[in-house]
Amino acid sequence: MEFSQLGLAEPLLRAVRDEGYTTCTPIQEQAIPPVLLGRDLLGCAQTGTGKTAAFALPILHRLAAAPARREGRPVRCLVLVPTRELASQVHASFRAYGKNYHFTSTVIFGGVGQHPQVQALKRGVDIVVACPGRLLDLVGQGHARFDAAEALVLDEADRMFDMGFLPDLRRIIALLPPKRQNLMFSATMPREIRDLAHGILHTPVSVSVVPESTAADTVDQRLYHVQVPSKQALLHHLLKDPNVTRALVFTRTKHGADKVVKHLLRADLSAAAIHGNKSQNARERALAEFRQGKLLVLVASDIAARGLDIDGISHVVNFDLPHEPETYVHRIGRTGRAGATGIAISFCTGEDRTQLADIERLLRRKVPAHPLPPFAALPPPPPGEHHGPPSYASDRGGPPAFDRKNLQRHGHGRPGLKNHGPAQGRRQPSRRGR
Repeated sequence: MEFSQLGLAEPLLRAVRDEGYTTCTPIQEQAIPPVLLGRDLLGCAQTGTGKTAAFALPILHRLAAAPARREGRPVRCLVLVPTRELASQVHASFRAYGKNYHFTSTVIFGGVGQHPQVQALKRGVDIVVACPGRLLDLVGQGHARFDAAEALVLDEADRMFDMGFLPDLRRIIALLPPKRQNLMFSATMPREIRDLAHGILHTPVSVSVVPESTAADTVDQRLYHVQVPSKQALLHHLLKDPNVTRALVFTRTKHGADKVVKHLLRADLSAAAIHGNKSQNARERALAEFRQGKLLVLVASDIAARGLDIDGISHVVNFDLPHEPETYVHRIGRTGRAGATGIAISFCTGEDRTQLADIERLLRRKVPAHPLPPFAALPPPPPGEHHGPPSYASDRGGPPAFDRKNLQRHGHGRPGLKNHGPAQGRRQPSRRGR
């Protein structure tokens, strides 16, 4: 179906055409009509399915069709997301699709100074895209109010639960007027998310374009059984394949990401890391260079990479298998997007067999195992080589000292549980700093 068949206003259709789109994705085709009618909606869709347009387009249509409920410029739409990167991308989408209107918007997240965000709120904005922690901080300081909000969107709701944001979400929702439209999107639907949906959605329309806990058919999944000491050498060998044009590598820990980057740079492969110990400027710089093709490899923690919308990722590599099988689905969904094909490679050590079994149980099929290709061991580093991460990717020389007050204020996660190896059974929601 084409966008022109959905009943969207002509200014939105022009903006969509300017972005190069004419045909809807399944989530857009199913979600946009009921949202245009004012219905609440619960959407289950993997990343890369076009769900941002599925809520941004009908919300902009409805805001343009009706006057604000209050004089001035009150916040009319609030979008809550789990990570800074996703907040920036959703905000950019609202601006692109709404460029033929006169809406104002702002993005709110931690890790940067709050002054520009406060000034934007004081001037008045129609649309706010925010991470919960920083938003609550600004609310507590008296800089933000949402008593005239007409629409609430919870995007990546399952990841917000995993990150421990559920209490924050409930506090924010309590600040909104009871009469509003509510939209919730989630890649998976665990019980806690269904309970949250039941509490805030009113007779919602449910749409699901990909069965829960399945991987995209456009992703070629490959598995290598490898010993821990050989993982880095195998990664180097695979990344030197000329078919690798843009690779996203996942590690379990921030330290692990920096270590992988150090070895890749020593092997003359352009790489940078993004994770919670990087400044926002460093993260945005690494993402920009990755998008521009200046970096072959981006090494990321799960939270930092959640919701990344980067075209043309040819390969995803699970350098470490995740503890939670759902995370595997999110990771490999970074490639094979929008109808393109991609390759997802996973390394499995003897310690990872339980995680692999959980993943295959979730997928309801085996991940095809491939024989190890011949690869050479890595040479030792030259004497006196600096072993820290490159200054380009570091956050002013290394991870910041633990500061509970600042970590709580900067809007993106909460202090708490440390990751000290495999969890016993299913993990409880983590509140690790991002």
